[in-house]
Amino acid sequence: MTTRSADVGVWQALDRDLAKHYAIRQRVFVLEQRIMEFTDLDPHDRDAHTIHVLAAQGSCAAGTVRLYPLDGELWQGDRLAVLPSHRSSMVGAELVRFAVATAGGLGGAQMLAQIQLPNVRFFERLGWTRAGATAPYCGLPHQPMVFDLTQAPATTWPGRPDELVLEPLVEVQDLRAG
Repeated sequence: MTTRSADVGVWQALDRDLAKHYAIRQRVFVLEQRIMEFTDLDPHDRDAHTIHVLAAQGSCAAGTVRLYPLDGELWQGDRLAVLPSHRSSMVGAELVRFAVATAGGLGGAQMLAQIQLPNVRFFERLGWTRAGATAPYCGLPHQPMVFDLTQAPATTWPGRPDELVLEPLVEVQDLRAG
């Protein structure tokens, strides 16, 4: 049985929500984790086949993920980012569930992802399995993982709230500082 959070909405981010989607990624990957120096945007963000996803807790934009087809029935999930104030909620799990349900619903058979090591157990609890040895990805060790999309349940989520806000930017701790 899957535990769902009634106050977490998840939807495909289209034109009016893409700025919030990118802003969350910027805050997490560039400002907080310092994985990328200026931006985490890449050619996949301009590809028409890429699906950008946004989640909100109540009316507050809280997290993102993106997914795209690789080859045939193989999909890639990446750029899972949840703002620090929402990490103890169900936002991350709902984003992952939405991504696999979406890719599975579009005919995908497997989804791949590169997972930061502290998050591997989280993904395993969501049904993902390790797929090889850890390797550097964006300068940090990551665990390749795979999800069998034929096991992704078709499910629905509360969609976009009528009002959507992005919490103010606050100072973030540099996780690479020693």
